[in-house]
Amino acid sequence: MVSPHPHRDLAVINVAGFFRSLGVGFMGVVLGIYLYRTGLSSFSMGLTVAAGLVGSALATVLVSFAADRFGRKRYLITLSLLNAVGGLVLALSPSLPVLLLTALISMLNATGADRSPSYVLDQAIIPGLAPDNRRTWNLAWYNVSLDGAGSLGALGSALPLVLHDKFGLSVLGSYRTLFCFYSAICGIIAALYSFLSPAIEVANPRDVFGLGARLAPQTKSALRKLTALFSLDAFGGGFLTDALLAYWFFRRFGIPEYDLGLVFFAVHVLNAASHLAAACLARRIGLVNTMVFTHLPSSLFLVAVPFAPSFRWAVALFLCREALVEMDVPTRQSYVAALVPPEARTLASGITNLVRNLFWAAGSATAGLAMQAFAFSAPLLVGGGAKITYDLLLYRSFRGIKAPEEMPPPPKTQDAQLS
Repeated sequence: MVSPHPHRDLAVINVAGFFRSLGVGFMGVVLGIYLYRTGLSSFSMGLTVAAGLVGSALATVLVSFAADRFGRKRYLITLSLLNAVGGLVLALSPSLPVLLLTALISMLNATGADRSPSYVLDQAIIPGLAPDNRRTWNLAWYNVSLDGAGSLGALGSALPLVLHDKFGLSVLGSYRTLFCFYSAICGIIAALYSFLSPAIEVANPRDVFGLGARLAPQTKSALRKLTALFSLDAFGGGFLTDALLAYWFFRRFGIPEYDLGLVFFAVHVLNAASHLAAACLARRIGLVNTMVFTHLPSSLFLVAVPFAPSFRWAVALFLCREALVEMDVPTRQSYVAALVPPEARTLASGITNLVRNLFWAAGSATAGLAMQAFAFSAPLLVGGGAKITYDLLLYRSFRGIKAPEEMPPPPKTQDAQLS
């Protein structure tokens, strides 16, 4: 169903994504430090991040197989309200078992990047609101909204210390105030999604559960390979959440939250700009080439960070990595959407994002253990190595499979030439 107001629906999705990423941005920076201040170990922090990602993965399963049937808008509103619950419970400083259960139910996102079930649905909806030649650009602008908000959220991570210094709140009390603010943002997001038009829904939802059997064999094979490769990439990404990276800089160099907020503000600004650069580059060299030729050098920069002799060198290498690492995001989303028919996009988006969340959770839990038991910088080395392997395998498997807009035009027939 073509939306009579595609620009309005795109605006709603972008603004809602902006607010959601705003909350995720500061949560990614402050959560690890907050949990450290409450006395939790590195391993417990990793478990908390993992619990949130597992909850997100379970919700993604429901979205993948039921959202088209029962209403995309209804699911988007419900998911936003569940996110709000997580912020309220965090403000109460619960015990570890309650914290883990809350992280699971509310899909608590401490990765610093919005990869939630709502993100999955947004990603399925956006390609249907424009023709193929605008698909990557619309996804790029959507990701600009996410990373632009994430940069502001990272900058806002200094608010707890501002509240402590200027208004006399205790340090933990300042963090709790920020978590209440996060819950309010989630309520605003739920209200925004209520303005989406009925055109975002799937025209024949009764067919959704049978889509897998009706996909072309070549498409099924490509999705299986992509899913396997995305699992490797996500496992490496689980070692590199903003919460753990902020904690690494905090402990390695003794950097206060003020400076960390500035660093991660710059990170998200670079991420946002890179999405538009990715859309421009993809038009010239193709989606797969853009994904690989930008992601691979970013991983090499990351592996070099632990060997930096000072904080300035470490941040410089880290920012070089962040200027490139997100260029595969809109291109990856566009590529997956291009491989399947429009009515299968929720399923394809859900499945590919599901494995990312699951392996992200596994990587996060393993990262905390590796940091504590082996080497403090182990997450950066293991995560970077996994991503390098992913890039090489992706290029070998998919360099010859093009999106529709990248295919050469069919040759003119003799009748057409005569006419």
